[in-house]
Amino acid sequence: MKESALVYCENEFGNIDGKVANGLIRQSERYTIVGVIDSTKAGQDAGEYLDGVKNTIPIFKSIESALEELGSIPKYFIYGIAPLASFLDNEQREIIFTAMKSEMDIINGLPEFFSDDPQFSKMAHVHGVTIQDVRKPPGRENLHNFTGRIQNVKVPIITVMGTDCAVGKRTTALFLVEALRNEGLNAIFVTTGQTGLLQGSEYGVAVDVLTSGFATGEVEHAILNACEKEEPDIIVVEGQGALSHPAFTSSSAILRGAMPDAIILQHPPKRKSYCDYPKIPMLGLLGEIEMIEMFSKARVIAITVNHEKMDIAEISQFITRCESEFNLPVTDVLKYGCDKLVKALLRTFPELARESVSV
Repeated sequence: MKESALVYCENEFGNIDGKVANGLIRQSERYTIVGVIDSTKAGQDAGEYLDGVKNTIPIFKSIESALEELGSIPKYFIYGIAPLASFLDNEQREIIFTAMKSEMDIINGLPEFFSDDPQFSKMAHVHGVTIQDVRKPPGRENLHNFTGRIQNVKVPIITVMGTDCAVGKRTTALFLVEALRNEGLNAIFVTTGQTGLLQGSEYGVAVDVLTSGFATGEVEHAILNACEKEEPDIIVVEGQGALSHPAFTSSSAILRGAMPDAIILQHPPKRKSYCDYPKIPMLGLLGEIEMIEMFSKARVIAITVNHEKMDIAEISQFITRCESEFNLPVTDVLKYGCDKLVKALLRTFPELARESVSV
């Protein structure tokens, strides 16, 4: 049974750094989201603001106004911002204290672990609430080295990579899994980040907080665990960052650990420089495809679009131009769904067509 949760996302809902809150609004198997805190969008419907479709999840001005208007105390308070600088300022700390005083359990997706903070730990004890640091890595005894057993997996493994971080890889992967399941296929999602874990993914780990010696092994272990328990027809693995992005190493660990059979590449056409690094130009689609295919030995079979700062006409024009240039199916899953991706997978892996209920 889902528990109620209030998500904090001040000034960032719908933006790149609000990706945790954005993801939870779009999908959550674990929580019933009862509201978002962002004073800059207060009074609006979260679904309508994010995707143009109402979902009756309100956006509140503050934690105080949220609790007053809701009329009850949610079970959880989720910190829903994922900034490059991960440490809280004094104002944000006070908001966490207020949530604890209101007897809400705290869910934290930052790499700053609240449970290691003496003040947070003391306050949690005083008010009888818990702190869950989603990205806190397992103890050394529970980490896994790479074994190579991933080579024995017989079902297709797909990774959704990107040309930058925060471009919608997870969202595309989840939409694709749902579309594949609608075809009658047992598609399993493996997450590699905190938002996927918060959304309720049973398989995966937050890769970016692992030491380099275990990141590849943990990705492999998550996939092997899913194979053993689910007997899937296909596995879709969430990518992180970008293989070309100089600030992140997660992509290389995911590609090594997953050893994918095919890749879908997510791209934001309007971005010219890497997220949070305005002086470093993005490599772009062609360069990213070449780098990924050389590194992984797997082929990019489709391109997906992040339509930030694009209108419908621009999206359509880009898709047409990109399909012509790369001779690959191109789509925006939030606008047009996953039909092209499903067809590309069925063409690439004919055995999937035999398992599906319709082609």
